[in-house]
Amino acid sequence: MSTNEELIGRADINDLEAILAVSASDQHEAIRAVKDNADAIFTWDYEKGSRPALNKLYEKAKVSMWNGETDLPWDTVVDQEEVARNNAVLAGGFGDADLTGTPFEKWGDKEWTNLGMEFQNWSLSQFMHGEQGALICTAKIVETVPWIDAKYYASTQVMDEARHVEVFAKYLDTKLNGHYPLNAHLGMLLDDIINDSRWDMTYLGMQIMVEGLALAAFGFMHQLTTEPLLKKLLRYVMSDEARHVAFGVLSLKEYYADLSSAELKERQEFAFEAAVRMRDRFMQQEVWERMGLRPKEVLPIVLNNPSRQIFQQMLFTKIVPNCKKLGLLDANDKWLRHKFEELGVIQFEDLSDTSDEYEAFALGDSELSESTASMTA
Repeated sequence: MSTNEELIGRADINDLEAILAVSASDQHEAIRAVKDNADAIFTWDYEKGSRPALNKLYEKAKVSMWNGETDLPWDTVVDQEEVARNNAVLAGGFGDADLTGTPFEKWGDKEWTNLGMEFQNWSLSQFMHGEQGALICTAKIVETVPWIDAKYYASTQVMDEARHVEVFAKYLDTKLNGHYPLNAHLGMLLDDIINDSRWDMTYLGMQIMVEGLALAAFGFMHQLTTEPLLKKLLRYVMSDEARHVAFGVLSLKEYYADLSSAELKERQEFAFEAAVRMRDRFMQQEVWERMGLRPKEVLPIVLNNPSRQIFQQMLFTKIVPNCKKLGLLDANDKWLRHKFEELGVIQFEDLSDTSDEYEAFALGDSELSESTASMTA
């Protein structure tokens, strides 16, 4: 049995000092090279539809394309300060809590608004970096998955991910006031996903874990924001992301049914490591540093805030039921179940998995008609 120290480099998953010790040495470089160890797989079995669920996703994807340049109202004037005030919960707002004796004691509206602005810059920057990770990983899936129906669908996701990178980059460049570099914890996870030679690990790391967390985070932000451009951008991205996560669930459920206990254990450990890395990145240590604060001093206060605890847990509302659908929770004497209990997120296991609910995220007829009109204009 691998220990926490072997998997994530520390015995205590909540060891704040160890979490903050992780940093990116290349964060100011324009290029990041990661070794891809996978073989490109050809298949001469071209029978379309032999996996009906994947074929259904592919057909759905073909009629669900939207144009990030013309379908979003880019002429919207964005007041970032107003948007920031609506992000108080996400940025660590404390409501009426007593902050006497804390670094926040003398903060007024200006400081809290600046924090909200920095949080939005940071969060959308990390979403953008994650979407580029998904772009690269899905291109890898096209290369490495052995089934033609999966190659067909993954090719549509490559286009989706390019569109997502495009719209997040444009929003950051034209509506907000600054980018953040790739968070070190997210960078470590992307490196691990790309480094692994096994095609199903790319699915597990990206489609189930990274995309699953993003889908939950986008939903939370979509509910919270009153800014119409961001709201529509997130709505369109979520309609794609739900299909992407469903693609992972449908593909891996079939494949994992035939794996040995030892092989499943490797997947469980990978899922746990990914979950911890993603949770750690949402401590947003770069934001606190940019605000002139010491993360080691402020994070214990922030993380004990009930609103923040709920937000951190809600990020796993898609991941946990999807891992259960794949049989990962209870394999090997419930190993991953116990780890998710340790993370405090097991309570989401009975929510709908994404392969059952992805159609609920689909764009409506009126939204698709807008998109079709823009592409033919």
